[in-house]
Amino acid sequence: MNPVAAFPHVFFLGIGGIGMSALARWFRANGHSVSGYDKTPTPLTQALAAEGIVVHYQDAVENIPQEVRENKAQTLVVLTPAIPKDHQEWAWLREQGYDIRKRSQVLGLLTQGRPTIAVAGTHGKTTTSSMVAHLLHHAGVPCAAFLGGISVNLGSNLLLPPASSADTAPVVVEADEYDRSFLTLFPDVAIITSTDADHLDIYGNKEALVDSFRQFVGQIKPGGTLIINHTADASVAQAAPAGVRVIRYGLSPEQGPELYADAISAQGHQFRFDLHGPQGTVSGLELAVPGYHNVENMLAAACVGQLYGLTPEQLHAAVAAYRGVKRRFEFILTAGATHPDKVYVDDYAHHPREIEAFLRSLRTLYPGRRVRVIFQPHLFSRTHDFAAGFAESLSLADEVVLMDIYPARELPMPGVTSELILSQITAPLKSLQSWEEILRNAETDTNFDVLATVGAGDIDKLVPRLKNILDIRWNGAEA
Repeated sequence: MNPVAAFPHVFFLGIGGIGMSALARWFRANGHSVSGYDKTPTPLTQALAAEGIVVHYQDAVENIPQEVRENKAQTLVVLTPAIPKDHQEWAWLREQGYDIRKRSQVLGLLTQGRPTIAVAGTHGKTTTSSMVAHLLHHAGVPCAAFLGGISVNLGSNLLLPPASSADTAPVVVEADEYDRSFLTLFPDVAIITSTDADHLDIYGNKEALVDSFRQFVGQIKPGGTLIINHTADASVAQAAPAGVRVIRYGLSPEQGPELYADAISAQGHQFRFDLHGPQGTVSGLELAVPGYHNVENMLAAACVGQLYGLTPEQLHAAVAAYRGVKRRFEFILTAGATHPDKVYVDDYAHHPREIEAFLRSLRTLYPGRRVRVIFQPHLFSRTHDFAAGFAESLSLADEVVLMDIYPARELPMPGVTSELILSQITAPLKSLQSWEEILRNAETDTNFDVLATVGAGDIDKLVPRLKNILDIRWNGAEA
């Protein structure tokens, strides 16, 4: 029996989160009555409302729908860690004894008894899981997917299989290491993209983080497969249970992975490469989403495709058709004939290694061009832990503009501001600017060829305003 079938009503605290909204959509599509709270309206919450999901934005018990308040035993409450501890609705639901579960626990319930492909790693999860889902879906393999971003191909963060295979189709999930959430999953196939230090506010040190990855790998089902980046901590692969196949991947055969790419070249916005691995060689793959890191992500995704029987011809077509995830190396604006060398790109990168990979790829695509990056640090704790790393990676740009730290779930930490990063940046030009200053300067300053906005906070709200200003300046268009 479906473990969530006993709950005709599902109420979400933090329904506008990217992972939470995918779950909300799944419950809605499967006949449940879905409602929820979020702090502010966003395009995502507005899309949920348009799909028939009731969303409110004021924290008050009377705003909880009547059907939820009157049907405690038949209601499942799904909670995101971003909800503050003094939240009134959460407190009332706890006091009343509702069944309250974290998003990760619900994801564990939904994948229970289903073939599961779980993508873990401190960065690269969303892109790689979207690639896996796209390759299978494009090739006609029925599958479901819960993604941590909006797939451009799907136009959603949720993929549903045909009704005829709803209980048997593999489920692609993003396995989040934050708060050890991924330990609710028992995958048949697991990908680990990286085990770099992150979330030290939760783990305390890198060894504790790596230990959680070892536990996750220990939960791969007998006869399953682990596809792991060759840069991951060696002890993680060693934690794979007996009988689990381990495939290491990377960009260079010199580093010893069984799955690797070569003949990599950038052609326009495309990256072309050959795949070599234990499932065979596929030559001349063309990836329209640029970046060496995306070639590496596609290696792991294509390996899953091969495990599920995709032919070289199917892989060629599916890889060429992949269009990425919103805010992952997303081309926002390309100038017209009057400014042919100017381009604006947006990316979600919020870890030093992600930023380094992104900027190195920009440099490969646009050699010799002047690069300006606008970066919004995410979390006081992450800024404190990785200030030197952020400064080093951002210094690959010609000019760095820093915004104030986006706090998300955190309270300020004494002495931790964007100045901590700014003081260590070695780029020729660097500054700390407010939203208003960034927009004002965009109207007058043209001293760059490539503009990049980078970060995981609310910097995405800046993107359409910058696009509008630049489109008028570059193309004479009223966007």
